[in-house]
Amino acid sequence: MATLRDLKGRIGSVSSSEKITGAMKMISSAKMNKAVRDIKRLLPFRNQLEAIIAHLLEADAQCVSPLTEEREVSHLTVVVAGSDDGLCGAYNLNIFKELLAHVNSIRESLPSASIRLIPVGSKMVKAVGKLSMDRVEVITDAPVNSKSTADEIKRFTQDLQRSFLAGETDRVDFIYMGFISPARQRIKCEQLLPVSAVEGDASAQGSQPYLFEPSADEIFAQALPLMLLSRVQEGFSENRASEQAARVMAMQSANDNASKLLEQLQLEYNKLRQQSITNELLDILGGQVK
Repeated sequence: MATLRDLKGRIGSVSSSEKITGAMKMISSAKMNKAVRDIKRLLPFRNQLEAIIAHLLEADAQCVSPLTEEREVSHLTVVVAGSDDGLCGAYNLNIFKELLAHVNSIRESLPSASIRLIPVGSKMVKAVGKLSMDRVEVITDAPVNSKSTADEIKRFTQDLQRSFLAGETDRVDFIYMGFISPARQRIKCEQLLPVSAVEGDASAQGSQPYLFEPSADEIFAQALPLMLLSRVQEGFSENRASEQAARVMAMQSANDNASKLLEQLQLEYNKLRQQSITNELLDILGGQVK
């Protein structure tokens, strides 16, 4: 049976845990807001690039680029982004499940293709490192992680681009957790290379004719790598925001559980303390009667 001292110690421990989870929630919330601001800063740049490319595609000039070359897929690269830190609920597990489903789908549709997996984030590296499948290679020393800077992401994107242009890989897919709102995230699986058709709407920018200087083909060749980079940067930013949002929810859940447990322990402590006082009074009264 628990003693008053034991209960008091447990109450102190739970109270400390409640304060810690509350502080961690505030920190994660601040980090999430910063990542959301990064996403908002990237959107105008990406939208403008897509509008420019949409105008180019509507022009009479033939715009071609090696980055859009569709070829038979013999070697495929999958970049999967996770987290470097824990305490974010089932965040990494959900991404890993999506990765497994995607790999199995590739193995069914492209039975002869080899797959190279590039996990981002120590938690994802640890999970993916345990995979053992035929024609699946895991790269555990990626030059980026979930906290990488813009320059590191740029170099990583250029490495992917060089690998595609050199014929080392025929397609690059990117799996990450897309950010919708602090309470809602959705896993995304996008094809980075070859660059797919642009979704920008040129008509939304006006119907006036454009004069291109330098040539439309040169602008197209310069704009495509920038659009590829913007998509990768946006994916990393959304993944970072989603991680912090998941951590906020996890810390909120832990804080709520700690509060409930604290109430139960406090009630049990009060009952035990009242029972102790009652027993002492009964002992005093019994001594007086004697």
